[in-house]
Amino acid sequence: MSFKKKGHGGGGGHGGSWVISFADLMSLLMAFFVMLLSFSVQDQEKLNMAAGSVQNAFGIQPYSDMTGMIERKGNPKRDFLKNMTPEDMKAATEFASLDRPENPNQGQEANTWSKDKTELERQQQYALAAASLKQAWQDLPEITSVADHIVVEETQDGLDIVIADQDGRAMFPEGSKYPYEMTRKAIAAMAPSLQKLPNRIRISGHTASGGTYDNPRYGAWELSFDRANVARQILEEFGVSDDRVESVVGRGDADPFFPNDPYLSANQRVSILLIYEKPPVPVDLAP
Repeated sequence: MSFKKKGHGGGGGHGGSWVISFADLMSLLMAFFVMLLSFSVQDQEKLNMAAGSVQNAFGIQPYSDMTGMIERKGNPKRDFLKNMTPEDMKAATEFASLDRPENPNQGQEANTWSKDKTELERQQQYALAAASLKQAWQDLPEITSVADHIVVEETQDGLDIVIADQDGRAMFPEGSKYPYEMTRKAIAAMAPSLQKLPNRIRISGHTASGGTYDNPRYGAWELSFDRANVARQILEEFGVSDDRVESVVGRGDADPFFPNDPYLSANQRVSILLIYEKPPVPVDLAP
């Protein structure tokens, strides 16, 4: 007896063209991940473009050497200051309030721990100050037009808040110790935040080189001091107590922001420095 096998027009169930090998599957997966990666990069580029459009809409202009506090890629120079949010500020405050052992180690380890703790506290102090100031300025949309005149920079002496001229726009009328109204509002907005901080405040005025003065008895030194003193008066008017001010000085054109170009308008500025003061070293940690 014989049986005739029906044909099915294919290779049967053993390795037909529809079967995908493991290598082909891995190739497809790799192509899929590459596609996802390309989409993510493209979305990031679009996000950057959108952020730039928002900047333009609010009138914030880029500046090659000085960048404003409120600008997306601006100062302060430390990333943790630039990206600090009110939620981060609250978390940092809670972290700073946690109870910690004052001296968990002895000897050299104790000194190292103390230095690290001091540096951490300093960074937290700067972060809180920068976040608070940034929020204060952002709450006043009317001063957004001068945002790129405000620079916040961490220095060895403390957190330096600089309000500076730029080409085409000054913060003070020429030769006057009194600021424009927008400048006054920007300084006034700092006061509540500065009053809440423990740092003493040092205010200094600066002028650019090449200025001309009608009165031979009133020049760059006098003008720079008067502008710094008016900034102090504004801060005190809006809540900073007078005992918080360590000093008010006029530097004339002796300390340019851009030493290579002392005639640049951005050298004409008022600096409000939150002084960093190291805590006293405990007796048991003294060498």
